[in-house]
Amino acid sequence: MVFWHLILIYMIDAPTKNNEMKGPFFVKSLEKDFATKTLKGRKKISFQTIHNIIKTGTIKPNTKSFGYKMRLACSLLFDEYTKTYRAQGIIFKTKNKPDYIAPFDIVLLTETDDIIVQYYRIEDNLHLYYNHKLIPGYKKFIFNNIDMMTKKIPNPKIAWEEVNKFRMSAGHKKLSKQKYRLVQYVEAIFHKTIDIEPVAVFGYTKKARIVAKENGLSCFSSAKKFYQKFR
Repeated sequence: MVFWHLILIYMIDAPTKNNEMKGPFFVKSLEKDFATKTLKGRKKISFQTIHNIIKTGTIKPNTKSFGYKMRLACSLLFDEYTKTYRAQGIIFKTKNKPDYIAPFDIVLLTETDDIIVQYYRIEDNLHLYYNHKLIPGYKKFIFNNIDMMTKKIPNPKIAWEEVNKFRMSAGHKKLSKQKYRLVQYVEAIFHKTIDIEPVAVFGYTKKARIVAKENGLSCFSSAKKFYQKFR
């Protein structure tokens, strides 16, 4: 939910091993230590490191929120949807199909007006933040695949308009412009561990470059930079 707008001018947007690479491409955003997290009670703990993800070729479900069972939330890079949940992570391909996708962060469908974009403001209270219920009728924004989604919601602008109409019809306030960033990526949800083919690492920090080099992957300053090269 939080984005860093620093652009690092550095030769990290190197070509991947396969210049003929084709998608679809997925992203798993990771925290600054390049690991997924999960909740143990009220405490956030490290769950799966990027090294383990690459070594095993799998990503495990790590999030339980909004009344759903344990799930793995990723982003699907597509046309105008090229932003990511966090500023660093892993780009991958998979033969596993998402259980469903949504044209924005599902937090926008929750029964609260206290939606916070900056992750650092909620990371110590995730057990509360992710305990909200979803607004009745939310399933109109849940799709089986990207083709079905884009027929109704082809870009973030329309996603923003539609989710605001939906929320206000349910008695909630219009979302502030600050929250627009939450409609700039597609959420792809998996309910089971998925098998992946690691493609690249993204992130603007030195840590990202080190992690990529350690695992024999190219590093891009952002997932958008990667997508622009291989779309």
